[in-house]
Amino acid sequence: MSRIAKKPIDLPKGVEVSVNGQQVTVKGPKGSFEYEVHPTVTVAVEDNRIVVDAADPEKTGYAMAGTMRALLNNMVTGVSQGFERKLELVGVGYRAQAQGNKLNLTLGFSHPVEYAVPEGVTIETPSQTEVVVKGIDKQKVGQVAAEIRAYRPPEPYKGKGVRYADERIIRKEAKKK
Repeated sequence: MSRIAKKPIDLPKGVEVSVNGQQVTVKGPKGSFEYEVHPTVTVAVEDNRIVVDAADPEKTGYAMAGTMRALLNNMVTGVSQGFERKLELVGVGYRAQAQGNKLNLTLGFSHPVEYAVPEGVTIETPSQTEVVVKGIDKQKVGQVAAEIRAYRPPEPYKGKGVRYADERIIRKEAKKK
């Protein structure tokens, strides 16, 4: 059986979970989520904990139970604390500016890059070279951060580009004569 699925999810204060068949609704101080759990998995709320178990005792049932438990845990964490990804812009003249639901990026191209922020995600720019992506959906926050990074990924010779705050760029030595 999945070791991840065996561990129940403790619910923090202010988070409510309701299970209606395969539909799970999680409500918290930062927002709410609805998710339809895979048919091979059963979900129950007992003593302020979410318990996930495989309804189908085959290998796929246990694998899906672990996956659903991880997704439900991310939902509970998202509605209680939220998720964030920090990006850094490294390079001369590289700037970012958040304006409403748009992010204006100057990344050394002949034109400015304008990124439309999707619903459910907020973007802040504490300084001109920092971008903070926040939201309650872990997948969406990671996807938005990856899309922003994809405009100018860091290059290995000078290290210029958009990188995650915790990312280490492995540098290459320049070509010798």
